[in-house]
Amino acid sequence: MGNEYRAKVFKSGNSVALRLPKQLGFAEGEDVVIAPHADGSFSLWRERESAQVLMSLYGSMSEGFMAEGRGDTGQDARDWAHDRGVAAA
Repeated sequence: MGNEYRAKVFKSGNSVALRLPKQLGFAEGEDVVIAPHADGSFSLWRERESAQVLMSLYGSMSEGFMAEGRGDTGQDARDWAHDRGVAAA
């Protein structure tokens, strides 16, 4: 793991904001993506790097990922005649 940095959360209007250390290299006004995880942690990356982040995930699943299949993926039969003329949302 790389360097560890500390950050402060503070109130900004009706929101809370996160003050990031300058050493992380983010520029003022730069757009970032914050992805929450089920365990309460977060991932943060520059929006312009989203494609690289996605590609870095390719092949990162464990060997046993989906070993038991997808589970229940069945769908109910659809009455296509009844749905005619109804636009998709």
